[in-house]
Amino acid sequence: MSPKELLYVEDALGHAQFMEIQCREAVSQLQDPALKEQAQTLVRNNHRLFQQFYNLV
Repeated sequence: MSPKELLYVEDALGHAQFMEIQCREAVSQLQDPALKEQAQTLVRNNHRLFQQFYNLV
């Protein structure tokens, strides 16, 4: 993997992790069950995305 590609993967990891954290925070604050479930789905999706990027390195 080239240095530029590695920087891209590191950047993508940071974005996926940031989004997962933001969604977890939303889950803890939401009261509506449907919205809470949607935010929980986003947490899972961002975690999966993080793992996929992490597996590249």
